[in-house]
Amino acid sequence: MVGAVISANPLKLDIRSHRKCLAICFVVTVSSFQYGLDYALVGGFMAMPGFLRVFGYYDEAAGKWAIDPTVQQLISSLMTIGTFVGSLLVGPFSSKFGRRHGIWTASILNYFATALMIGTTNLGALYFARFVLGISVGWFLTFAQVYINEAAPAHLRGIAFAVYQSQLSIGSIVGAAIDNGTHTMLGKEAYRIPLAIFFVAPTIQSIALFFFPESPRWLMTQGKEADAESALRRLRNKNIEEAEFQAEFEEIRTSTAEQSQQLKGKHLWVEMWKGTNRRRSLLSIAVICFHCANGSSWLNIYTTYFLTVAGVKEAFAYSIMITCMGLIGVLASFLIVRSVDRRVILLVGVGACGLCQLAFAVVWTVAPGTAVAAKVVVAFIALFTFFYVAYAPYAWLLGGEIPSNHLRAHTYGISTALNFLGNWLGVFTAPYFINPASLGWSAKYGYIWFGSNVIVFLFTWAFMPETRDRTLEEINEIFEARVPARKFKSYVCTGTEAVKVAVIDEKNVSTAHVEEVS
Repeated sequence: MVGAVISANPLKLDIRSHRKCLAICFVVTVSSFQYGLDYALVGGFMAMPGFLRVFGYYDEAAGKWAIDPTVQQLISSLMTIGTFVGSLLVGPFSSKFGRRHGIWTASILNYFATALMIGTTNLGALYFARFVLGISVGWFLTFAQVYINEAAPAHLRGIAFAVYQSQLSIGSIVGAAIDNGTHTMLGKEAYRIPLAIFFVAPTIQSIALFFFPESPRWLMTQGKEADAESALRRLRNKNIEEAEFQAEFEEIRTSTAEQSQQLKGKHLWVEMWKGTNRRRSLLSIAVICFHCANGSSWLNIYTTYFLTVAGVKEAFAYSIMITCMGLIGVLASFLIVRSVDRRVILLVGVGACGLCQLAFAVVWTVAPGTAVAAKVVVAFIALFTFFYVAYAPYAWLLGGEIPSNHLRAHTYGISTALNFLGNWLGVFTAPYFINPASLGWSAKYGYIWFGSNVIVFLFTWAFMPETRDRTLEEINEIFEARVPARKFKSYVCTGTEAVKVAVIDEKNVSTAHVEEVS
């Protein structure tokens, strides 16, 4: 559960020696800021009079502006469909053009979609812009996470993904705060000002990427060994011991060469379902789909609207508080990610999320529409957000650690696509359950997601392997050895360890010889 782990990682197991790489990963994680921004901003639009005057209708009976459930579904879900389509294209695109070009392309699509959303008052154009923005978001998320998995040192991948999740939370906080500042405006500027923020993060990231190297593992899969070595050197600090660097590079080179030989002349879409790769693909899909299976999609995007329908006063202000709870959750995870196993973090997080959904569903069943029930709903949504955001980055992390170097983009792409398909299902169907014009379940919708979380908890306990502090090459060796999930943590990777020891010994002998000659 806690403490030291078995690992063939040749690098110094600290943070200070890898500040340069962590800084690069920090900039790459700006992609998740964009995703969090969209969730918060667009979710707030659904309760914003300035937006509803253009894309909604005036409800005479209620005496206020409202939105048709179908329009609400399409605005929210078309972005998710776009992420589904975009994620499926990640593998083929990445195999040919690499990780950085994927992020640059995502930025171009983002600029187009955002400009269209700001300029149009037509629902059809808005729907199309949401779809294109979805493709952009899917590429931002997937390419960024694949890059981080392949660039960060093994013992710091957890930290890098915690930074990734914190960026998402910060994006959500910024989005909710901007919505809170403009939601009282009655003109188009109420939603156009928030949308303009979509231009900021991709611009900063796109410029910075010109100064960052391509993924060394991707370069190695392309047979570009010299470029891969140069890229890895740029990711590591200048004061790194040469023996450590050469040992890490040789592990990557040897493992990737073996994978290249196995996959030579074969179709990657087919190979990911054969042999040991089938198990890896299924596990990657499952753990990434934890995000859609725990009910986070409907709570994330409909928080403000849901709180308004539930009779909570100051819904916009409360949505900011709930989003801040998510940031506190991921910051708390920074304290444990290097010492607590991934499986334990997932089990605690999933279990807590399920109990939170059950709690507010029960309260709303007992005392529907009361002030006390509304306060309890706010409290448990906040707790849900804390635990979800605390464990979410490590589900993404595991999904990227499990596939092999050659199949990572394909597997991660399809895993992300299926997760967004699940998100779409949750976002598309949620209005039927929570909207008063439909079933009007409100908080009782949590019963369904409690059951889903129980299934996720049991799956994690039975099938998810422990990968903390393992290099990607070690993880590949363990899967190739067909080691059961429960024995991952204690397995000794003799092949990867032998490569590390051989390189370090050779370097030490060479250094000793030079000293003797001198």
